[in-house]
Amino acid sequence: QVQLQESGPGLVKPSQTLSLTCTVSGDSITTNPYYWSWIRQPPGKGFEWMGGIHYSGNTDYAPSLKSRISISRDTAKNQITLQLTSVTPEDTCAYYCARARLGINEYDYWGQGTQVTVYS
Repeated sequence: QVQLQESGPGLVKPSQTLSLTCTVSGDSITTNPYYWSWIRQPPGKGFEWMGGIHYSGNTDYAPSLKSRISISRDTAKNQITLQLTSVTPEDTCAYYCARARLGINEYDYWGQGTQVTVYS
């Protein structure tokens, strides 16, 4: 059974950098052909794909976030990290990590999500 667990600070101040970690168990993040995404949901709104990292280590980012986002991994710890710089209150969201099989447009495993609030 694959499990994903997000962790990180629940409160971040404006202009700071948000850092979240997704710890994966039950599968290696380097397993072909899987893709690991960060997805967020603002209060009362739909999901927004932020970016992801391939099993190979290649990354993709949403154009709207490309100037502020970085996704990396630690293969020894089987973790995927999200960094989002210069946060504003509009970045207040529930943040999720999720796994998809490349070529199939759906996620088969999700973390439970973590709420991040940007406040001044």
